[in-house]
Amino acid sequence: MNKNRWLIALSAIAIHLSIGGAYAYSVYKNPIVAEMGWNATEVTVAFTIMMGLAGFSAAMFGSFVEKQGPRKSALLAAVLFGLGQAGAGVAIMLDSIPLYWATYGLLSGLGMGIGYIAPVSTLVKWFPDRRGLATGMAVLGFGAGSLITAPVAVSLMESVGIQNTYFVLGASYFLLMLCGALYIAPPKAGEVPGSEAVSKYGPARAEIPQLSAREAVRTKRFWMLWSMHLINVTAGIMMISVASPMAQEVVGLSVAAAATMVGLMGLFNGGGRLIWAAASDYIGRQNVFVIFFTIQLIAFITLPFTSSILLFQILIFLVVSCYGGGFSNLPAFASDMFGTKQLGVIHGYLLTTWSLGGVFGPMLVTAIHETAGSYVPVFYVFTALIAIAFVIAVLLRRDIEKAKKVRKTEQAADMQTVQ
Repeated sequence: MNKNRWLIALSAIAIHLSIGGAYAYSVYKNPIVAEMGWNATEVTVAFTIMMGLAGFSAAMFGSFVEKQGPRKSALLAAVLFGLGQAGAGVAIMLDSIPLYWATYGLLSGLGMGIGYIAPVSTLVKWFPDRRGLATGMAVLGFGAGSLITAPVAVSLMESVGIQNTYFVLGASYFLLMLCGALYIAPPKAGEVPGSEAVSKYGPARAEIPQLSAREAVRTKRFWMLWSMHLINVTAGIMMISVASPMAQEVVGLSVAAAATMVGLMGLFNGGGRLIWAAASDYIGRQNVFVIFFTIQLIAFITLPFTSSILLFQILIFLVVSCYGGGFSNLPAFASDMFGTKQLGVIHGYLLTTWSLGGVFGPMLVTAIHETAGSYVPVFYVFTALIAIAFVIAVLLRRDIEKAKKVRKTEQAADMQTVQ
């Protein structure tokens, strides 16, 4: 029986919605500290382990995803992530912080990394004509997961307690991921409608080199994309980690207004993943990344000098939308340059930037603020970093355009030879 590619996309969204619930971690922190008497830093370590491990597990298990396929990989992710969340409830019940680290941190982190990459390479194969839209839909689910989980978790903790909240959500995540895993599968020959179609700015399928992961990492394009994404992630996570106190200090936003701003940032994070990815099918992935860093350069140059609360928030929202858009464009861009032969492995390697940026961003902003006593120098440091990323993006675009011209010249020569 032929599968429907839009149901494949829905299956991917179900998986990403589940693992994206981990971004709602902040709603657990204060209730756990108050009820268990654990140190706030100890509680936060679990989240740090999970996020740090997610990117590296995506790299470690990339080969597993390619060899075993999306179904088995997603099933493994469902088991690990479901156990990690439910296991956190056991850790609360037993009053064990090491067990909490091992379950919510270690198991959930492994499940998140595998669950993140498992559907993506498959979606790209189902949507050769809309690579950006396909990956954008899945990653939108990841960005929106916290928006759904946060209010549900708060309501559950008030009604059934913290440990039972973890049990309920762990079981729910597992079932939702299981449903997605059981349907998702790569397309069979001739199963993709209009598979010969390509996006306006995407390369024709015959022109895309099918590189192995080992071959891809030996190219300068891989490391240019890796470096750009690392800076984009570092800037985005930095902004997310200190948005509330930064807004209060720089433009005098109230605590309540800053909390509202943080909630809206989630919408721009998720919406940016879909909108920027869909746009890339029409304007080209290489052009989207140039736009990302142009926007962020303007934002980071302007932020130290603005006293307007509205303008400050708009600039923050734009930076966060570029952060989300970077994640959704990453696999589509990689498939444009390296093909889909081992896209899961290549995407996993690129996602090491997720873990590194998750560490560097908060550490850098904290160190600068503690040293200078102000967030203003942070903007100058990130202006320099974004400028470097902008230069890399322009050079990568030039390299891609040059390669396209060479291919057109070769094709024209071949046509004349045939005639």
